[in-house]
Amino acid sequence: MEVKIGVQHAARELVLEVVDSADDVESAVEAALSGSATVLSLQDEKGRKVIVPSDRLAYVEIGEPSVRRVGFGAV
Repeated sequence: MEVKIGVQHAARELVLEVVDSADDVESAVEAALSGSATVLSLQDEKGRKVIVPSDRLAYVEIGEPSVRRVGFGAV
């Protein structure tokens, strides 16, 4: 599952591939925004954690991973 996180006052967004379901990610975001958690913490496929303060979240986009194409295509 691909997750894009926009952070206030940052030029780039964070892009992660997570193993959690869309519902799990949405629940974590809702907890961070509702005030029950002070940070949004997600773990990517390689086991690295990304922690963003909830008051700095601009947006979170949850979607399917993009298919990477390999090789050359004939036009």
